[in-house]
Amino acid sequence: MASTSSTDVGRPPGNDGRRVNLPSLTGLRFFAALLVFFFHTSLSNSPIPPNDPINPFGDEGIAAAYEKVLLNTGYIGVSFFFVLSGFVLAWSSRPGQRTTAFWRRRMTKLFPNHLVVFALSLVLFAGAAITSVGHWLPNLFLVHTFFPQPDINLSMSPPSWSLSSELLFYLLFPLLIVPVRRIRDGRLWLWAGVMVAGTVLVQLVSIHLVPDTPKSAITPISDLQFWFGYLFPPGRLFEFVLGVLLARIVLAGRWPRRIDVPFSLVLMALGYAAGFMVPFSYTFVTATIVPIGALIAAVAVTDVEGRHTWLAARPMVWLGEVSFGFYLVQGVTIFYLRSLMDGSTYGVPGALLVIAGFFVVCLLAGALLHHGVEMPAMRRFSRSRGERQAAVAAAARREDSAPVPARAAEQDREESAPAVPTS
Repeated sequence: MASTSSTDVGRPPGNDGRRVNLPSLTGLRFFAALLVFFFHTSLSNSPIPPNDPINPFGDEGIAAAYEKVLLNTGYIGVSFFFVLSGFVLAWSSRPGQRTTAFWRRRMTKLFPNHLVVFALSLVLFAGAAITSVGHWLPNLFLVHTFFPQPDINLSMSPPSWSLSSELLFYLLFPLLIVPVRRIRDGRLWLWAGVMVAGTVLVQLVSIHLVPDTPKSAITPISDLQFWFGYLFPPGRLFEFVLGVLLARIVLAGRWPRRIDVPFSLVLMALGYAAGFMVPFSYTFVTATIVPIGALIAAVAVTDVEGRHTWLAARPMVWLGEVSFGFYLVQGVTIFYLRSLMDGSTYGVPGALLVIAGFFVVCLLAGALLHHGVEMPAMRRFSRSRGERQAAVAAAARREDSAPVPARAAEQDREESAPAVPTS
């Protein structure tokens, strides 16, 4: 069990026992979502029939270079948000929290946005994305990536595949956090290393034990290897649990000061470069998992120590808050708009304008989803009436509190730790 002193790390004096918020991490989320956006715009084939190119560059050399350079950004974005999900949930978790209340908040965070985008997919893609009930029904309930068939695990809005992993994380978190809290501070780094090793093990199994035929149409490995090594939710638990452990390491005051943000960015650059040299399957997670974990923890430490960063500025925090919606609409926005162009490609200026246009539309649609669906749903359904009344009463009793509405809103933001946009 963690020592009493370790649990006080990250709580500034006079903060009535509540851990500090992490606005810089919220701002950082947007850049991870942006990496996923660039990945989606670089695809040479749409996952939605008739599978026309998404990449808008007419020059074959430029198009190939754009795709190659950005190929790994989608994988980095996925891994970043899976680790971040474990980190923020562990950061805001408290012993004694009711499991049903936790699940209620997480399902409210996840499903309203998903259902809206699911409905848009039904309308926009019609028969192209929908073949049978057996293909779309698993997507509706976010269990589709437990199926190895590509026409199921990438059905409807393809980016929604990652929400299956998030759903598994949320369901298991109340069980996982109990043994993680019992790990002695001195053994946290050992267990973090075990999680990194687990990401290697997943790919070893995928490469050597999973059939390597038939080959995937979009990757150099088989459909089954891509499913097991990238899409299958249990294999992504190592990243999530690593995030949980990193939160405990920071709270225990055991994060090395020499691993700061600049150092972590250097690690990220090295990990990104390594992704072009290791076997393809290791680019999914293994090549960049250590730099991603280091960057998340290092940025969190800046907030814990009260150091203001530009990532914590209000515009960046807003971008981070809408990043879930920004990610989630990318499939129905980029893939659908590109289909209206009938596969046309353009010179460099025209292609850049197309990408910029996609960005603006995705950001606006993501903001609408965040403010029009996600936040109203969280306010209305994330807590029972009794919980809302108790929260307001508790805020009113705090002598050093801000006005009740402001504190209640702050608590809502803290307890609804960000659901993760992914590729």
